[in-house]
Amino acid sequence: MGPDSTPAEILAGTCTIAMVGASPDPSRPSHGVMQYLLEQGYMVIPVRPGDGDVLGIPVVNALADIDQPVHMVDVFTRAEAAPALAREAVAIGATAVWLQPGCVSDEARAVATTAGLAFVEDICTRQVHRDEGVGPVGPSLLP
Repeated sequence: MGPDSTPAEILAGTCTIAMVGASPDPSRPSHGVMQYLLEQGYMVIPVRPGDGDVLGIPVVNALADIDQPVHMVDVFTRAEAAPALAREAVAIGATAVWLQPGCVSDEARAVATTAGLAFVEDICTRQVHRDEGVGPVGPSLLP
């Protein structure tokens, strides 16, 4: 996976997703997307300030707090936060940065792609997964 990967290729090559801005509130888009991705077999780690859990999974406060390899950083925050999150994704060894609808950042794109990461912006992971028929996570990707 690299800067030229398509959104479908990124999802097909992903097992573990760090979801920045995951919400415990069922009315928030990140909640529904996280639930969908979990149902498809992805391991999703909610990243948000504070304690608690999202969909029964304990939250971590920052990407640096994740103690396992992360394939993709899925961003549900304002565009202003995206460049710093892209730098953090590079620092933890992620292979892709994905900015959800409404989040566009030339700087985040430059940070990610310069480091060799795949990058997507302004598209929903759930929508791409459904529309492209990516299917569930394959056994070869599971830890």
